[in-house]
Amino acid sequence: MAGQRKNMPVLAGSETSTATDILAPYCVGIGCDIGYGGKKIVPEAWAFDLPHPYTKVGEDRQQLRGDCRHLSFLCDEALDYLYSSHVLEDFTYEQLRSVILPEWRRILRPSGLLILNCPDQQRFVAHCRKTGQGMNLAHKEDDFSLLTFKHEILDLTGPWINEFVQPNHGAYSWLGVWRKA
Repeated sequence: MAGQRKNMPVLAGSETSTATDILAPYCVGIGCDIGYGGKKIVPEAWAFDLPHPYTKVGEDRQQLRGDCRHLSFLCDEALDYLYSSHVLEDFTYEQLRSVILPEWRRILRPSGLLILNCPDQQRFVAHCRKTGQGMNLAHKEDDFSLLTFKHEILDLTGPWINEFVQPNHGAYSWLGVWRKA
């Protein structure tokens, strides 16, 4: 995962909590919640985060720690699903294309699911201005969105099969589920 986030208030709840009802049904089998921040998407998920997570929004125990770009401790095709919430925006498109998505794809079994909850950066900026919420200085791409994720990263690291997409979730997020083809 990227470095620490700055100028961010401690959140009362997690971004995951806003999408659990929608995305948890996809989290079946052996899976990992990357960047879990203290509250996993489902109780059975392996919790993975930085050695010192930047936030704590729950009391779930962390099982794995490290950098989400380097998951060599996991075997090829080890997971049925990989869930991540508000992590990918902390990397450049080049890092996502060349390192992160290929690594995450490697650990997903054939037909495994990539399940994402991410911010739309332009909507996030507008939300922060409107509410006075602090900006997240770790976000790397000014135009990060579902559309740019699909065209700049996913389409170049596939093939993937679209299972579910919700382009507008909550105040500023998008949700997506893709099956490894």
